[in-house]
Amino acid sequence: QVQLVESGGGLVQAGGSLRLSCAVSGRTSSTITMGWFRQAPGKEREFVAARSWRGVSTYYADSVKGRFTISRDNAKNTVYLQMNSLKPEDTAVYYCAAGSTVVTETSPALYDVWGQGTQVTVSS
Repeated sequence: QVQLVESGGGLVQAGGSLRLSCAVSGRTSSTITMGWFRQAPGKEREFVAARSWRGVSTYYADSVKGRFTISRDNAKNTVYLQMNSLKPEDTAVYYCAAGSTVVTETSPALYDVWGQGTQVTVSS
């Protein structure tokens, strides 16, 4: 079973940057895609970005395209979400997820393993 631990959240002013980390451990043989999702209070969990676990394919939600970048450090078995030009509407709990699905899959239901989440708050 895969285990995921997120870190790097915090409070930042609008226009600022944060980098979230997702440490991946355990059996990753069936993992095909790593994704980032977010959930704001009173809203459904929504897709942010995804990356092929073994390849280089990436996919982004339109709302973050050009501002966020998902990447992987193979040596550290860590997936990152670099967030630039942050906006107050980016405020949410951010979750890392692993799934045996395609990189363009945006439904949380098709991801199998989730981290505990990390809070990102963007002040105006």
